[in-house]
Amino acid sequence: MSNVFTKKQISLAVSCALALGILSGAASAQTSAADTAYLTDQRGNVVLSGYGLCWHTAFGPAVYRPECDPNPAPVKVAEATPPPPPLPSAAAPKPAGAKVTLDADTLFDFDKAVLRPAGMTALDAFLEKMKGIDPEVIIAVGHADRFGSDAYNQSLSERRAASVKTYLGTKGIAANRVHTEGRGEKQPVTKADECKGAKSAKVIACLQPDRRVEIEVVGTQIAK
Repeated sequence: MSNVFTKKQISLAVSCALALGILSGAASAQTSAADTAYLTDQRGNVVLSGYGLCWHTAFGPAVYRPECDPNPAPVKVAEATPPPPPLPSAAAPKPAGAKVTLDADTLFDFDKAVLRPAGMTALDAFLEKMKGIDPEVIIAVGHADRFGSDAYNQSLSERRAASVKTYLGTKGIAANRVHTEGRGEKQPVTKADECKGAKSAKVIACLQPDRRVEIEVVGTQIAK
């Protein structure tokens, strides 16, 4: 056999050698691919196809490689610590109110507007009951029975309410917190067919519910 090789034979030998080298490198790459999931050569470089794509093997996890994945590897963002729950706010004071009707004959002598000792005691008892309330306003309304003129009864009811306000002031209730008014004989409690007859001890006693002072407190409940 002639030792002279044609150019075609030399070219064929080179191609075979290159093919063997690629296969050898590929076989080596199969081993290292277990760590990368991509086909790599002997130097650890990822083998690319003729279209610039990476060869993915069936081994190993899909570790991020910048030459194979244009998208950056997902970065796990630490979860933000939730803010502490807001401190419970103090409960708003509850609105409160109280209303009491006091017998005018207990507070005052008949046809008078000066407080009796028994009347002061009655008002003290009322103040004791409202200790749990911070008063915003106290309303004192005086009433009278039907004996006497309208003008007189109106004035008498106003003076009696004013006497209640003055006494509350001596107990520490600010004057601007107390509202007074008189309604004379306009709002009787007794019915029209009751207490008939001329002025007498019996009829005066019958009309006693009409002689009264109504006291109403509007305020807020004091927190305990």
